[in-house]
Amino acid sequence: MTDVDHRYAGPDTQPCAPATGNLADLLERVLDKGIVIAGDIKIDLLDIELLTIRLRLFIASVDTARKAGIDWWETDPALSSRAARDALAEENAQLRARLDALEGAGEETAGAAR
Repeated sequence: MTDVDHRYAGPDTQPCAPATGNLADLLERVLDKGIVIAGDIKIDLLDIELLTIRLRLFIASVDTARKAGIDWWETDPALSSRAARDALAEENAQLRARLDALEGAGEETAGAAR
């Protein structure tokens, strides 16, 4: 007896194709659950490590990333206008404090010279 391939029954039938999902469904699932891709690249010469690059890629929606404790985009001034305003306000406060300290030191020096 010969083995019969049950995936393809004969010339009148079509082979069964795997069920394909909609790209939008796949993207929604990936963003909802998140996906991590990790890898290391090492360059060695004569058993001497010259370079190591560690790559970590996390693909997820903003909500999923927040649940995972990742929110660096909220504090990066290049990505967040609120973070840029906060950074500018903090720098302004530091400069005002330095100016007040310098003016106070200048007044003390002028008072001592009299």
